[in-house]
Amino acid sequence: MQPKILIIGTGGTIAGMADDAEKPGQYRAAALSIASLLAGVSGIEKAAAGPLDAIQIAQIDSKDMSDTVWHALLKACDAAMRDDGVRGVVITHGTDTLEDTAWFLHCVLGRLPKPVVLTCAMRPANALMPDGPQNLKDAVAAAAALDAKGQPLLREVVAVTGSGELHSARWLQKVHPHRLLAFSSGEQGPVGWVDGSAVHLRHGYAPDSVAAAVSYTGSEWLAALPDPVQQAWPWVEIITSHAGVRPGLVDALLAQGLEGLVLATTGNGTVHEVLLSAADRARQQGVAVWRSSRCSEGVISDAVLPGPQDLAADLAVALTPCKTRVSLQLALAQAQTAV
Repeated sequence: MQPKILIIGTGGTIAGMADDAEKPGQYRAAALSIASLLAGVSGIEKAAAGPLDAIQIAQIDSKDMSDTVWHALLKACDAAMRDDGVRGVVITHGTDTLEDTAWFLHCVLGRLPKPVVLTCAMRPANALMPDGPQNLKDAVAAAAALDAKGQPLLREVVAVTGSGELHSARWLQKVHPHRLLAFSSGEQGPVGWVDGSAVHLRHGYAPDSVAAAVSYTGSEWLAALPDPVQQAWPWVEIITSHAGVRPGLVDALLAQGLEGLVLATTGNGTVHEVLLSAADRARQQGVAVWRSSRCSEGVISDAVLPGPQDLAADLAVALTPCKTRVSLQLALAQAQTAV
């Protein structure tokens, strides 16, 4: 039997329903099951070029994304990566934390043996002109795409976010609160596009080079990360450096047992002097503190992609603050469990 494309539902606007189809901005997210959502997408079987299957692991508005759902996603993705009956994975997700989840999966899964493609929508499913059905169909086409050797085309976590655009988890960022094309990869641009059933990669983009030195790591991370219901993952928060900032929030978090802190800095990594003093106190108490620019494009000049060996460093990270938070949480977990 031909391997299938597995679609994992988590809720979001793509599964939302508006009380009035002519007012798509007023809706309930995560109202439809993944089965109901698929039933409304014409031609999705053709896009898959084979069988489809679907499972529901969550039914939430993605603003409420949690470690518990991430753990369930990792578990489902790892099972799919090891299942010869699955040739690719598509995840339906809300837009609010799409970039967080994409980066989490990128970090824990490593080099993919099969595609993992996230997708979303800015309008609910019953809007007069919903964007979700086409985005879902394009995501399935991307997951099914093969290279000239008949191997999966995509080897890193990507997202289909509108107009067929394919964005890398590394650069993906929501940049607008309500327009249909709400996502961007900034100066990097999309890694490719879906045009009907065809997937075109940007000239010069080499999928195999993305994680050439990295193997698949999903099973290792699944074994190392505890079920968050039974044992909480490391606690990491983001604090923004801004005019008039006060140190009290840092001190309050330290008193509550904070384990990691991301400073969303101004400009090229600069931090208000008041916040610098608070960050020094945090480090003295054993709390890891990393910096990431709050600028919407570019990264701090000396920024790097960090690891657990950098927990004690005053490090500038070449990611957005929300992705830096994910990386710091995983680095702390890695240090605790030796993944």
